[in-house]
Amino acid sequence: MSNEKRPYKGGHGKSGHAGNGKPGNGKFSQGSGQGKFNQGGGQGEGGAKRKRRRRSGAGNGSSSGVSEQNRQQSQNSQRAQNQRSQNQSSQGRPQKWDDNSRSESRTGRRFDGLTSVERAARRAKTEHDDTKRGGGGTSQRNKSGHERNRRSMSAREFSAAAPSARSRTADTARATVFDVLRSVAESDAYANLVLPKAIRSHRLDHRDAGFATELTYGTLRHQGTYDAILSRCVDRPIEKVGTTTLIVLRMGVHQLLNMRVPAHAALNQSVSLAREKIGAGPASFINAVLRRVSERTPEEWYELIIEDAKDDTERMALLASHPGWIVRSMRQALVAHGRPASEIEQLLEADNLAPVVNLVALPGLGSLDEAREQGAVDGELVEGSALYASGDLARLESVREGTVRAQDAGSQLVARALAAAPLDGTDTAWLDLCAGPGGKAALLGALGIQRGASLVANEAAPHRAQLVESSMRPLPEDSYTVLTGDGRQIRETLRKNASDLPGFIEPGQLFDRVMVDVPCSGLGALRRRPEARWRKSPRDIAELLPLQRQLLDAAIEATRPGGVIAYVTCSPHAAETQNIVAEVLESGAVSLLDSAAALREVALHTEGANGEPVSVLAGEKDPGHTPEIKVKKGAPVVKASENPTTAQLWPHVHGTDAMFLALLRKN
Repeated sequence: MSNEKRPYKGGHGKSGHAGNGKPGNGKFSQGSGQGKFNQGGGQGEGGAKRKRRRRSGAGNGSSSGVSEQNRQQSQNSQRAQNQRSQNQSSQGRPQKWDDNSRSESRTGRRFDGLTSVERAARRAKTEHDDTKRGGGGTSQRNKSGHERNRRSMSAREFSAAAPSARSRTADTARATVFDVLRSVAESDAYANLVLPKAIRSHRLDHRDAGFATELTYGTLRHQGTYDAILSRCVDRPIEKVGTTTLIVLRMGVHQLLNMRVPAHAALNQSVSLAREKIGAGPASFINAVLRRVSERTPEEWYELIIEDAKDDTERMALLASHPGWIVRSMRQALVAHGRPASEIEQLLEADNLAPVVNLVALPGLGSLDEAREQGAVDGELVEGSALYASGDLARLESVREGTVRAQDAGSQLVARALAAAPLDGTDTAWLDLCAGPGGKAALLGALGIQRGASLVANEAAPHRAQLVESSMRPLPEDSYTVLTGDGRQIRETLRKNASDLPGFIEPGQLFDRVMVDVPCSGLGALRRRPEARWRKSPRDIAELLPLQRQLLDAAIEATRPGGVIAYVTCSPHAAETQNIVAEVLESGAVSLLDSAAALREVALHTEGANGEPVSVLAGEKDPGHTPEIKVKKGAPVVKASENPTTAQLWPHVHGTDAMFLALLRKN
């Protein structure tokens, strides 16, 4: 049998007709006739008849009685006739015919008259008509031939790279941020502890480290606002979106709305990050959602998400990205500490500002000269402090040695205020009852050395006690002792560790100065730990109140008569501050000192109008407030000062964490 391909015969049908000559769909038939998938013209037999003829042996070159030469001539003549008929009658696209094309008769597949190479070329062509591939309306395509079903194409940006050329791996800075945020979300880690280690492990340069820091903290601070925006761009409740997918979405929204990142870069990098860290499916979802976010400006989104706000509290909660209960608590705290409730928006805004790193040089041990050489500037509130904005602190030798350390100016002020409070009698035994992680303890220990005092630093949690030990290492070993024990049983802890106490401190010692920085909600440090606002609840505060009061009672018990206790919280919440102080004052065991005056005294001073020194905490920045003091019937009334006050520092007023201080003298 010859390998020569037989021509297809056709009938009287028109172009695009199939089978019986009636109009067909035009998709595969290229000529006319009654055969099912005919390519030519004429009155041919059709596919079924040809199959029967082949089965009977007709035309196979061995039994037809027609010579091979005649058969070849017949084929050539028929091919020419088919071509003429096709050129004259075909109204569809001209199709190419190749003698090497396979017959469809054996496979039953439809034949389009093209080679595989030609079919691939046709699919790759970028010249499209105005109909969508599946039908259904007008197509909108960009210059690359990509179809976009959106209202406006002119206002949108697309990647210039073809899909196959786009990156499938994230840049190192964004990958670092993703790892940090995942630890925060899944392991309850704190970003301020995890991020510096991640930056060092990924070896980010100064520029990328700054980008990673802003993206990490910005995403955490504005999480509430971003979730409200995303909830309008996804087809499911926001809590149903996977944790890792939501992390990439929040990062993308922050880049689109609050960073100087071009929209196309934010989109492409977010998709690449998702492909590398999560998978292709979530990457497509993230791409679609972030494109919807990019369609509006930040202002338009803010207006949209507050449309359904029930009251002013909910409006501020959405815009300032704080839980509603924190907004209410902060407003109440302002009033409780003598400031107008109208400052609430300023306070919430200050919570969302990136704080500058504050440094402290341990008195008599450290120097800020190295930090100044690296760009640090002297602090504006307290002596021996500096503001550092030059990157990783670990690059400073003085920080690695521990003689210079990062510590908020508010913490420095309350520690110095306790050390400087007026005191009659002995002043050699100091106690930090809740010392972890050790910042205030190190500063107190250094101040005590200058005064001939020794410090006992106690911490209940063993791992935090190790942090205290590390903080105290720059101090002479015989000037301090770190103990591990429940602060509420400090007398028992002292007895068990009698052999480890500094030489002149006895197990039954009553202390001259006691710092009790109690565990609290941490609402005053939301600038530095923005993730805390999403983890806390009013129940947490209620559970802490009994512990705070018990620790204060233990501190009073461990203080000698006439000694001074500093009750400190990193929270302005009235229940943790003014209410606790009011309760202990009612007992008559202690009296309230002028705490605000003590803070003003240790703060830096400027020259006044008459040449006299004026504290930077005077005037509008005065942190003092005189609470209402009630004394139980029969309790001794002791007036420790003419102006008993508590003191509250604020982020929006003083640029510090919201530290509370009440100096108490034991009666």
